[in-house]
Amino acid sequence: MTDLDDGRPEATSPADQAGTEVDLGTDRAHGARIYDYILGGKDNYEADRAAAEATLQVWPALRIHMRANRAFMHRVARYLAAEKGIRQFLDIGTGIPTSPNFHEVVQEVAPDSRVVYVDNDPIVLVHAEALMTSTPEGRTAYIEADMREPEKILSAPALLDTLDLKRPIGLTLIAMVHFIEDDDEAYRVVKRIVDTLPSGSYFAAAIATDDFAPEELARVQEVYHAHGETLKFRTHEQAVKFFDGLELEEPGVVQIHKWHPDPVEVGTVDDRDIAMYGGIARKP
Repeated sequence: MTDLDDGRPEATSPADQAGTEVDLGTDRAHGARIYDYILGGKDNYEADRAAAEATLQVWPALRIHMRANRAFMHRVARYLAAEKGIRQFLDIGTGIPTSPNFHEVVQEVAPDSRVVYVDNDPIVLVHAEALMTSTPEGRTAYIEADMREPEKILSAPALLDTLDLKRPIGLTLIAMVHFIEDDDEAYRVVKRIVDTLPSGSYFAAAIATDDFAPEELARVQEVYHAHGETLKFRTHEQAVKFFDGLELEEPGVVQIHKWHPDPVEVGTVDDRDIAMYGGIARKP
């Protein structure tokens, strides 16, 4: 892409990707739809609700944890847009649209911000028009792809038409790498995408961990696996490794509720109720 003000539409429609029929995979649980159910959404199915309720039985803090994850995403978006001046974003693992969405947060700070969303859940594709409500000055686009296929993401016309790969980009992988169980593959996928980003870009991630409630979360993992969903926990050391070669922003990699928290919420959340590390780093 050579010109960010070329007069093309503000949003790239996912209609062509949807085709005439979409297999929603309603017979099996999906992380995005479990998340939607826990947060009170309506875009979920029996398999997702069963997995969510079974998880709540063994770890009642799941709802607290997922709300903290959503709040972390909002703080990350605002930080990158307001504090670091980023105007282009690649959000991998978008999830089912729930306002305020990522682009709504960054475009509130900077209306000319551009956001490319990526997800592999077909129900997200069905509802992707909700992700296309860009400001006139900015643009949003949607790519249906799996994060395990970085080449597909990086070569997608929707990305190349929306983002300028010569200018800094904010890459976000919020609560995503736990869907890749093999450590080597997870690090390789993240590195491949980060390596494509120009200097001055930022990488933000939230990474699942069982460091703070290992017994309860072992049961959570069993429930997820029993319902056909992947869940891989990683230690702090393993979480930090995703940021190798990058310059971590303060306070480094910490539990997500401790990363630039709202002062009003400091001390109100039990560490045992949060199973995610988070951080942001700059690419030198």
